[in-house]
Order: sequence, then structure tokens, then C-alpha cells
Amino acid sequence: MSLINDIIIRPVMTEAAFDLIEKENKLTFIVDRKSNKTTIKYAVEKLYNVKVDKVNTLIQRDGNKKAYVKLVPEDNASDIATKLGIF
Repeated sequence: MSLINDIIIRPVMTEAAFDLIEKENKLTFIVDRKSNKTTIKYAVEKLYNVKVDKVNTLIQRDGNKKAYVKLVPEDNASDIATKLGIF
């Protein structure tokens, strides 16, 4: 993973993702399949100037890798979602 912009492919904009933003302060992204939790955390922190608490990943049936990124309580996921145009 050489470029930070290559790790994060796109944010997920579903109703379930909106619920996670509001209730659990989590952002959901589709990420590069070769990326790991450490590189995803680094990319989100550098791209959005936030502090990440935890990253969970899963590989979907269609082959995409999804990352659930929990932010520290001081950073608000809904503010980042607004900047991304999700809200």
C-alpha cells in the first residue's frame, strides 16, 4: 500500500451505515482487499484528521472488503459524514 488514497475506495451509504454513524460513532468504508486494519486506521486518520479507536473488517460475498471504523468520542462521525456528502 503505497498511497493513502488507494486504501479507501468509497464510503458506504446505507441505512445500516447511517445507524452506525448516529448510534456508535462508526464510519463504514469499502477498502482495498489487500489492506489490513493498521493501514486502514492510518489512512482514515490522515485523510479525515480524526483519531481512530478501532477497526473491524469483513470480506463480503461479492469480494469487496468492508471496514467499520470506530472513532474516539472526541471526534464525531456525523461531522465526517457531512463532509463526505453522506448526510
